[in-house]
Parts: sequence; structure tokens; C-alpha cells
Amino acid sequence: MLEEQLIKDIIRAFGACFDAEIAEGDVTLQPTRKDFEGSHTLVCFPFSRISKKGPEQTAEQLGEWLAANSPLVRDFNVVKGFLNLSLHDSAWISVIGSIHANAQYGFSTARGEEVMIEYSSPNTNKPLHLGHLRNNFLGWSVAEILKANGYTVHKVQIINDRGIHICKSMVAWKRFGEGATPDSTGKKGDKLVGDYYVKFDKEYKKEIASLIDQGKSQEEAEKSAPIMLEAQDMLRKWEQKDPEVYALWEQMNQWVYTGFNATYKRMGVDFDKLYYESETFLLGKEEVLKGLEQGIFYQKEDNSVWVDLSEDGLDQKLLLRADGTSVYMTQDIGTAILRYREFPDIIRQIYTVGNEQEYHFKVLFLILDKLGYSWAKECYHLSYGMVDLPTGKMKSREGTVVDADDLMEEMVETAGQHTQELGKIEGFTNAQARELYETLGLGALKYFLLKVDPRKRMLFDPNESIQFQGNTAPFIQYTHARICAILRKAEQLEIGFDNIDSDTSLLEVETYLIQLVSQYPIKVSEAGENYAPDIIANYVYDLAKEYNRFYQEIPIFAEEDTNKLKIRVLISSEIARVIRLGMSLLGIHVPERM
Repeated sequence: MLEEQLIKDIIRAFGACFDAEIAEGDVTLQPTRKDFEGSHTLVCFPFSRISKKGPEQTAEQLGEWLAANSPLVRDFNVVKGFLNLSLHDSAWISVIGSIHANAQYGFSTARGEEVMIEYSSPNTNKPLHLGHLRNNFLGWSVAEILKANGYTVHKVQIINDRGIHICKSMVAWKRFGEGATPDSTGKKGDKLVGDYYVKFDKEYKKEIASLIDQGKSQEEAEKSAPIMLEAQDMLRKWEQKDPEVYALWEQMNQWVYTGFNATYKRMGVDFDKLYYESETFLLGKEEVLKGLEQGIFYQKEDNSVWVDLSEDGLDQKLLLRADGTSVYMTQDIGTAILRYREFPDIIRQIYTVGNEQEYHFKVLFLILDKLGYSWAKECYHLSYGMVDLPTGKMKSREGTVVDADDLMEEMVETAGQHTQELGKIEGFTNAQARELYETLGLGALKYFLLKVDPRKRMLFDPNESIQFQGNTAPFIQYTHARICAILRKAEQLEIGFDNIDSDTSLLEVETYLIQLVSQYPIKVSEAGENYAPDIIANYVYDLAKEYNRFYQEIPIFAEEDTNKLKIRVLISSEIARVIRLGMSLLGIHVPERM
């Protein structure tokens, strides 16, 4: 590899210039800033103690020796203590050749380490929405990036299939549903159940208003509204396995799962294992009661169980209600323990959950640590910001949620309109055109949600995301299709990559493209270390943007020098591959024709 050889030459330079031995691990190369000439930069400040000279003098001496003695280094420049190295064109031609020969380019060898990543984790009382889209795309993409970094990855979700919110939908369906089913209404099951969750909220507000009119306070009205009391009673019956309540719960949840599965399929996300809150909350209750016996938790006079975390800078947290029913924290404790029992070799458990739950996870990990689980310190909350639309924040209880299915369909329709207007489907059958619209629409949606640092709150603009110019998926997808057209023409002209002479001059834009392509494994590593798909997204955009500049400036097939023509086609081929690989880590397909 070029960097390895360059590091060896730098070590030789230290020996020759300063009669000093340094280890390979002491030499760190970084990409040269765009505003300076060169491709690799060595920061010389740490080496002054070895050279006994200032950083600039150290850099100058090393640069002079490398330019004279390294087969890789053509020239150098020094900016303060930074040594910027420019390499021979032959070195870059060798680099693109080695990338082409590497079938596993961008994939690390297996580490023998396992990680688990949780994402999606919906409630079974409403359909998936825009926030779930960011969650699913982020979690799935991080999983794929970690796989590319050599980890064995277990993709899981916890389905919140029990609790008061589920009972709300059940009560509303019993009261107002008149036996409605997905088949009888023609509605997806998750949407049907979600309608009754909204219906519950409306009826609950009516009852509260009525009780206030009768002289009750707001708080009294909220606690004594008949529909809420019925939901609470239903939750108790569910925990006691009441046959009628349990049968209704199973039926309505199954409607939701069928709906969820159709949404996940279109999203392009999958899971290796599903966990259900109904199957983990009892383990959580056991652990809480065990912690109570050990004095880790305490009980109030009303029999509710709490943990006091004030000494840890937090507050008191409810773990079991007075009536013995569990809360979210209870099932999260049980789920975490169950996962480590089933997958004892995982070195980290990653939770993809919105940043409004940051406090919850601090508490969860601290409780697990107090319960004596050493792996608690290896649990990680992959926190992400909320997604807003130009119209404002979503509110699911009021029925104004931005539905995931509707948004995906709208994106595909918009992609179709844009593509037809731009005339990019000549020669396509109807089926091929529909497939292209799906690829562009969902690609635009995924890319727009993933190109932003996950920690940041973001504004999703559907219209901006679908444009064929700027930092969008359609721009990158169109670039890939453009390169594929070039490669098809090269194949027709029988231009292969054999017998390329590396003793050939390159244009600056060609050198820069090879340099960019060579950074792909570094970007995959960075994205894995930071759980940040945006690193991949913006890297691929830069690559596509630079290729388009090259395409506009250099007429590839007008080149009369066969060797240079081969190199340009080879560069095009590897850029297409890296675009394809990078976008696949984001869950985005790239078309070969447009």
C-alpha cells in the first residue's frame, strides 16, 4: 500500500537526516489541505525533540531527503511545521491499479468481535413516521458500516407491544371499532390501530372537558376520566393474562406487525432478531425486585419501587408503579440483560434512539452498572436529533404525524415528475421507469436524512432532496449512471486495463480523483469509529462532484494516447465502484442507466 511505503521512506529519512530510529506507529500521515499543494502531510512538531531542530527545519530536511531518495516523492513544500508531499504520477497510477485489483476494497478483514445495534423499536399503537425513517436508516447504515469494518453485527429491535399506550388503542377499538379489521376497511393494520389511538385521545379530551364543567380540577379530571380508567384496568388485566384482553391484544398487534413489515420492506431495512417488551418486562421486574432486596432500590409507602441516583448527579427514578405494573425502564433493564445472556460475546450494545431520551439511557446504564453488570459501561446511546418539516414538528397523538408510507410514496411520485421533466427515461419501459423512480425517490429520502451529522436536529425539505444538482442522492445516482455509460462505450471499443504503462503523466484533476478514491477505506473506518454515515455520504458527494468536473474538462474518448485513455477509463471504473459501495452502506441503490 502506498501509505505503508511512504511511512517506511519517512523512517529511512529520519535515520539519514537525524541518525534517529522511529517506529511506524509514530508516523501519522493525513490528507493535505485543499489550499496547499500535495497529497500527504506529515506533522513535524512532535519530532523536534528527535531532530533537535525546529518543526520547520525538521520538515525541510526530511522533504529534501525524500524528494532526492524516495521513489514515491516528486516534490514537497513546508508550511510552518507541516511537510506536504507531492507524489510521482507513476505512484498514483500504481495506486489506482492496486485498487482495481482489490476485490474487497473498503472492507476490513474480520476482527472476531461482535456488536449489537438496536434501531426502529416502535410502539404497536401507531404507524411508523418521519422520525422512524431517520432512526431506521441511521441504525441500518451504522450496522452496515460496522460490518465493513470487520465486526460481526447483530441488528435488533425491541417492539414496545405492551403498556398503557397499547391499551388506549384497544379500548378505543372496543368502544368505537364495531369489529373493523384491515380486511374490512382496506387499511394497513398499523394505520387502522393508529386511528384508534388518535380516537382515544380525542374522547379522553372530551371527557376531561366534561368533568371540568362538572367542577373537577384539571388534575382530578385527567385521573378520573372513564376512558382512562378503562385503559388502566385493561393494562392490569393484560398483566394478569385475562383471556379476552390477551386475545384482543394479540389480534391488534398482529395487524400492526403485518403493516410494519410492508413498511420495512420498502425502506430496505431488516433485522436479525426481534425482542418484544411483553417478553422482557417480567425479567426486568425480577431484576428490580432483586435490587430492592439488595438495597440498591427502595420502596415508598404506596409500594412503588424507585432508585435514588442523586449521588450520581441525577434524580429519583420510578421502576415499578404502586399497583406493581412496570414502566419503560423496567423492560429496558430486562431487555439489556436478556440480550447479553443470548449474545455473551458482544463487546458493545448500541441503542439508536432520539436525543430526547438521553437522560433515560444515562439512568438505564447506571442502573445496570449498580446491579453489577460489568458490560453496562459498554452500552452506548447513538443519539440523534429530531426531524422537522417546513410545516413544523410532528404530533402523533393529534393525528398530524408525517406518515412514513405516505412520505415514501410522495418521494417516489416526485422523483417520477422530475425525471420525466428532465427527459432522463428515454428508452425505458413502464416497469423500468417505475423501478427508477423508486430508486431515485427512496435514495433521495435516505441520503437527505443521512448526510447530516446524526446528533443535529434537521429540517427535511422533500423538494430540495430530489434535485439533480447539489448535495443530493439523485446527483450522485446520475453521476454513477453517466460513468456506466462511459464504461459501456469503453467496452464496445474494447478498451481494457491490461498493460498500462505507469510511466505516464497525469493531469492534476486525474491525480486528485485517484487520491480521493484512495481515501475510501479511511472514510469507512472514520464512519465506523464515530457511528456517522454522514462521513460516507459527504465523501461520496465530493467524489461525484470532482468526477463531474473531470468529465466537463476532459473529453475522455478524444484522447489519442491509448495508455492515457486506458487510465481515464480505469479511474472512471473505480470511481463508479466506490460510489456504488459507499451508497450501498447508506442503503441506497445507484442505477446504471438514466
